[in-house]
Amino acid sequence: MLLRNRLPGFIVALTLVTASFAQVPYGSIKPTPSGEILSNLKKLNVLGSVLYVAAHPDDENTLMLAYLAKDRLVRTGYLSLTRGDGGQNLIGSEQGENIGVIRTQELLAARRVDGPDQFFSRAYDFGFSKSTDEAVRTWGQEKVLADVVWMIRKYQPDVIITRFPPDSRAGHGHHSASGYLAEQAFKISNDPTKFPEQLTYVKPWQAKRILWNVFIPGAFMSAKKPDEAGNLIGIETGLYNPLLGKSYGEIASESRSQHKSQGFGVPANRGARLDYLLLKGGDPVEKDPFDGIDLTWKRVPNSEQVQLQVNQLLSAFKPEQPDASVPALVQLYSSISKLDTANLYVKSKRQEVEQLIRQCLGLWLETNPTDYAATPGETIKLNTNVVNRSDVAVKLLRVQYSTGKDTTVSAPLKANDVVSWSTFVTIPKGEKISQPYWLEKPIIKGLFQVDNQQLIGLPENPPALTATYTVEISGQSFTFSRPVVFKSTDPVDGEIYRPFIIQPDVTANLNERVYAFSDATPKTAELILRAGRANVSGTVKLNAPAGWRVEPASLPFSLTGKGSEQRVSFKITPTAQAQNGSLQALMTTGDGTFTTGLRIIGYKHIPTQTLFPPAEAKLVKLDVKVTAKNVGYIVGAGDEVPAALQQMGCHVTLLGPAELSRNLSAYDAIVVGVRAYNTNDYLAHYQANLMDYVKNGGTMVVQYVTPGGSGFIQNGLKVSQFGPYPFKVVNERVTEEDAKMTFTNPQHRLLNYPNKITEADFNGWIQERGIYFAQDWDKAYETIFSAHDQNEAPKQGSLIYAKYGKGNFIYTGLVFFRELPAGVPGAYRLFANLISVGK
Repeated sequence: MLLRNRLPGFIVALTLVTASFAQVPYGSIKPTPSGEILSNLKKLNVLGSVLYVAAHPDDENTLMLAYLAKDRLVRTGYLSLTRGDGGQNLIGSEQGENIGVIRTQELLAARRVDGPDQFFSRAYDFGFSKSTDEAVRTWGQEKVLADVVWMIRKYQPDVIITRFPPDSRAGHGHHSASGYLAEQAFKISNDPTKFPEQLTYVKPWQAKRILWNVFIPGAFMSAKKPDEAGNLIGIETGLYNPLLGKSYGEIASESRSQHKSQGFGVPANRGARLDYLLLKGGDPVEKDPFDGIDLTWKRVPNSEQVQLQVNQLLSAFKPEQPDASVPALVQLYSSISKLDTANLYVKSKRQEVEQLIRQCLGLWLETNPTDYAATPGETIKLNTNVVNRSDVAVKLLRVQYSTGKDTTVSAPLKANDVVSWSTFVTIPKGEKISQPYWLEKPIIKGLFQVDNQQLIGLPENPPALTATYTVEISGQSFTFSRPVVFKSTDPVDGEIYRPFIIQPDVTANLNERVYAFSDATPKTAELILRAGRANVSGTVKLNAPAGWRVEPASLPFSLTGKGSEQRVSFKITPTAQAQNGSLQALMTTGDGTFTTGLRIIGYKHIPTQTLFPPAEAKLVKLDVKVTAKNVGYIVGAGDEVPAALQQMGCHVTLLGPAELSRNLSAYDAIVVGVRAYNTNDYLAHYQANLMDYVKNGGTMVVQYVTPGGSGFIQNGLKVSQFGPYPFKVVNERVTEEDAKMTFTNPQHRLLNYPNKITEADFNGWIQERGIYFAQDWDKAYETIFSAHDQNEAPKQGSLIYAKYGKGNFIYTGLVFFRELPAGVPGAYRLFANLISVGK
């Protein structure tokens, strides 16, 4: 089978991806201008905190967060219940937990812009949900509620703010569930009988109040509930901060624009803007979310001297000479250290003073390995650079590495004099592989399985390797801990940082996610073995369920250089007794057995992410026939349907502008990828040619688009009408993956040729039935299915079909882009019928 004009997006899950790395201030010490230093000094006088709660990355009101963190200067956190795993992907083909990894990093990039801390619960974003009940039932209410309580107890917010109400006004079951769970957690977080296992690490905590950040005040006033009698509080958030040189609207737009996978680039708001809050529980509020809350040092006993020192620091600060404040900051650090160090504010303010000392000195501390990855037991070279960019006397005493290596330096740091050296460290033999902690175990019932309580809430793994620098300033020693990060120089992008990771000795990537068999003809499974270190050798075999023959039983491999690759092939043959299941690669060396693959997710706007998923693929024995053999495919925003078409025995050609300008009659069917009409400008120029193709006898299958100007994609449709007859696409969907599919036209050719489609073909579907259904279609269209979620009216727009001239046109919102890569047999059979309808 042939796939011409192959694009990397279709093989990102199958082979290693070479991609540009992140051009964000990840891993480095961001230089701090004097205006920002003064703002951070002002923050020393503010002892208050707020926790903002919503459901997904990009749910948060970035303007409110920027205002709280950079104007009110309170300690601010955003708790997103999920990592956005069920979201769409505008920039690539990643789905599920892989798009969740991307959106996690986009959210961290957003926080580096607007300032708050970032947290997550263990909830998995299983896709659009229409009710709170479905969301909490799928996640497991008690476990996600425990996570919210944990974060409240750990963060100790004075105020909790929710983005959504706990009801249908939220527009999404996950949204309303976030409001509901936050309100429930607010009520019980101070009760030691609730989730007592957490009290080993934290204490009960009661926030003063919980507020709802009402998003459309007018709509709220017309639909408010009986318990929402209180007045809305209007907060002016669209202010300009001269110390930062930006308005909070500008900061917010830059932050929101980090959500590039969701197409959320937005213009900056530079004018006035009111945000509204409504009391949902706790102490009454009149004008301000912090009414009645002491935000001063008075909340810390015996802190009068500290308060005086902070005020003196502020009055004496010289923007043109920030290092002049260092002696006073050292004295302040000593005074804070004499207070109750168990107090959360004492801890956080002492850390803030440490960072202010570093900022005022312009102190640069960095350790970089000569490679971005190492294996347990491997020795690696580290290059360290330290620069004191001030006239203050600073002495570097020592550098300790988390491997246990300790380097005594005892060297004065002269102004702008780079102190550099190299050292070698050995990664401990028992060091864990750098798999994201929430992906170490399989997802069960909508929940990531995380056993370590102290990891819950963290946005990402702790660094694989850290360096701790001890310096002496004015007779006082300070320690600064930094992650060890790989740094390289790109001729276009300049310095690029990438997380340092621990990897296995060897990984294996199968060349397909799914091997689908419609008969007993053998298929070749090709593996790419990759060395995590030099001189790795052993044997590799493929384990298959009963009823499958794998030949040969095993193969030897030998990988000389670190990063070197070797391709090996096995022949897979189903027998009559073959059952669907997993094909797993096992690599055995003298050091053990390895069972992981390697996936690198690289986009410029986030740090490169390296994952180690199981080295496996699905084996699916299909009862499927397909008569369309030559298929053209118009790439959309990224999916893996072309690989599934190949598995069905089709020859696939990717169609771009050059191919669409030619005679298309050679194709038995043309399939349009998801959101292609949203993302490909060139389709407007070739739409007439596509319609002529249909009219002259071709079959065209269009997978879902999003309505123009709405949804998560801000750009609209590239054509006013992409079918031969009019119809609309709306944000209508069936989210229950087991919803009954009623056949409205059981005798239709699409249900009977070349495969007889039955209700059993809709068993095992994942996440949902369909999204972005058709509506208000012309009478020339026929419907095939009716489906609905619980307590809703039937919907018939999941698939519409029309005869046009001699050909056939189909629009479908059924989520084949999820089901085919997941190896759902019925999805293969139905899709085979769609492309074969003209043959």
